[in-house]
Amino acid sequence: MPAPPTATPVDPSESMKHGRVAEDGTVLVVLADGTEREVGSYPEATAEDALAYFARKYDELAASADLLTQRLAHADVSAHDARQSLAHLKEQIGEAHVVGDLAALEATVAALDQTVKARSQAEAEQRAAAKAQAAARREELVAEAEGLAATDPAKVQWKQASARVRELLEEWKNHQRSGPRLDKDVENGLWKRFSHARTSFDKMRKSWFAQLDEQHGEAKAVKEKLVREAEQLATSKDWGPTAGAFKRLMQDWKRAGRASRTEDDALWARFKAAQDSFFDAKDAVVAAEEAEYAQNLVVKEGLLAEAEALTVDEEHLESVKSELRRIQDRWEAAGKVPRADIRRVEGRLRTVEQKVRDVEERQWQRSDPELTARAQSMADQLERAVQGLESDLAAARAAGDDRAAADLESELAAKRMWLDSARGNLS
Repeated sequence: MPAPPTATPVDPSESMKHGRVAEDGTVLVVLADGTEREVGSYPEATAEDALAYFARKYDELAASADLLTQRLAHADVSAHDARQSLAHLKEQIGEAHVVGDLAALEATVAALDQTVKARSQAEAEQRAAAKAQAAARREELVAEAEGLAATDPAKVQWKQASARVRELLEEWKNHQRSGPRLDKDVENGLWKRFSHARTSFDKMRKSWFAQLDEQHGEAKAVKEKLVREAEQLATSKDWGPTAGAFKRLMQDWKRAGRASRTEDDALWARFKAAQDSFFDAKDAVVAAEEAEYAQNLVVKEGLLAEAEALTVDEEHLESVKSELRRIQDRWEAAGKVPRADIRRVEGRLRTVEQKVRDVEERQWQRSDPELTARAQSMADQLERAVQGLESDLAAARAAGDDRAAADLESELAAKRMWLDSARGNLS
């Protein structure tokens, strides 16, 4: 915006040019249209002094106008202060008894008036923008608070969420203290929503923790019962069933949920102490048994060496069976071996036993009349089939049918192999 014209004279003599002194001593100011207006008199003073006196009064008003112009050229003066200063200047000018370029002064005041109006308009726009921004931020605060209040309680991080609600309230208060004032209906509507969201959040939090306390109480009661059972089992020497009972108690413990952290930790310490006491005693017994079982393993390794050295065939079958029975009796008397070795050593003995059973099975199959009859019948059928194929092959060769002869030769070879096998079974 261009700077308004100024009316500052260089010295009083410039302003004096706009006035004159009449013969009777009256001081007149010459207006822009050439007419004159009486401004006063200065008794007992020369005409020049009288004009200088009224010119200085004009210069003071012009200086005030210039000062306001300079202030408005910078942003540090508000429209409100500028309006007050301009109003005061206009009041001083009024029908001021001064001598000077009144038209220039009036032009300066008019320009100041436009500048102040423009400053007022700009500030009004800034206030409106700031108010809109403040309202938008308040809306964001409300929306966030409503979002927290509407969250599934099971998914809320309560410590962080509660702190965030307090932060939102503090920011709201800061806006009220130092931010732009919103329209009353907008302010009240937003606050009503914000307050309702905070209240809903607080109710949800109290309800959640009341429910959590109830769950903690129920879990505590269940776990106290489990601890008492565990402590009763801690001294049991019935290792197998008691170990199973502790496994069940552990499953029940996991299903029971959590008590409050302090109580849950204390109950777990008691439960674990009882469990450790039992299993430590059990492990000590097992360790002693394992030491004993290690000696039994040495004995059974020797028995395995004897069993695996037996010659298992039909010729020695009866003596092998007798010797194996003696080894089996000594095996049972030797007792248990370490758990890690059970499958290995038992498997080796079962292998020897299976060899004996296989020899028995083959011997029995050969001596079974029904099986022999079936084998003889199969051999007879194969012999007849071979004879038929031999005749067919001779006929094909005589007829010069090489292709048929090749097929018959292949089939005849297979049948002869089967016949040899059947005869072997009969023998």
